[in-house]
Amino acid sequence: MPKVSEEYFEKKKQAIIDAAYRVCLRKPVEMITMMDVIEETGLSQGGIYRFYKDLDEILSDVIAGMRKNVSIVDEVEQLFSAKEELGFEDGVHKIFDILADVMEKHLMDIQKINFDLTVLAINEPERAEKIIGGIKGQSSLGYLSTVALPNLFKESKKRKYKLRDKPENIASFISAAYTGIEMNCILSACYRAPMGAQCKPRPLFDTLAKTIIYLCGGEE
Repeated sequence: MPKVSEEYFEKKKQAIIDAAYRVCLRKPVEMITMMDVIEETGLSQGGIYRFYKDLDEILSDVIAGMRKNVSIVDEVEQLFSAKEELGFEDGVHKIFDILADVMEKHLMDIQKINFDLTVLAINEPERAEKIIGGIKGQSSLGYLSTVALPNLFKESKKRKYKLRDKPENIASFISAAYTGIEMNCILSACYRAPMGAQCKPRPLFDTLAKTIIYLCGGEE
């Protein structure tokens, strides 16, 4: 391979990532092949392997880019670091409003790909781990579970609210509910599944926020 500048190398890799991302929007991730990506890039088969060893390595960079470009972390951190005191009930609603904003904005692209990865994890857990295992940064659900929720529990405790269930059970419920909202909204919007009434993220997240407040002993 002839020597090329780092800038050229990174630009080529980004072009491949962008092409793979476009393919992910059209096809379930589980069904994508390396040939799909090669055809989307316009590169030769040998050309693409100069930059990536396999499809999963490309998909890993696609997911890394998604996490970097679309995250709830900064907005939620601003809530927690604001000078004015963040009330527990108000804080819960604001966090889930942020989640609703992100899901509504990216329902047909990033959320669709995240859903496809969930399906892949069910059917091919080792391959899914290979794709996402080494990616830096957290998904929205990961950040919600490891950072936002513990902070909310602390706020609830500070207000001497009495939890109506164990914290770990509440956390597990929120994780399952978030995944369910994502799944049903994706199926409704992207795959036109027969869901009855069309699912929308915002009212579902609003109901989840009210449920969390109740489980944490707050007043809605």
